Amino acid sequence: MPIIFSNHHISYLPKNRSVIREWIVRIIEEAGFQQGEISIVFTNDDYLLDLNKKYLNHDYFTDILTFDYSGECILSGDIFISYDRAVENAKKYNVSLNNEMKRLIIHGILHLCGYSDADTMSKERMRMKEDEGLTLVKDLLII
Repeated sequence: MPIIFSNHHISYLPKNRSVIREWIVRIIEEAGFQQGEISIVFTNDDYLLDLNKKYLNHDYFTDILTFDYSGECILSGDIFISYDRAVENAKKYNVSLNNEMKRLIIHGILHLCGYSDADTMSKERMRMKEDEGLTLVKDLLII
């Protein structure tokens, strides 16, 4: 099953996609799952806002939406990442855009693995897992 990268309403696609795929598979396997079909779509704020309104009844911008279609042991889903929010987050948190994009990718994968960020304790746990995942690809350039 593939991991597919695409874009919608923007021209950005990450560099080194084969390395990103290997990284994603490693994260998934370390979490005890198998990789199914995963689509990662890079888009803009307006498109993500439309999805957020349509499917979640949320009328606000977000950096990522994850739609989970996983089975019992096989992870599958669609991950939508707002390039616009990534740029804003990088400035806000004083990190590189490269690092922020990798964090968003791993964030979506962790959602598929069952991690939540619904409360403070869950957010802390997810942030720790993001940090662990990012150490595996600290020198990887995707921008």
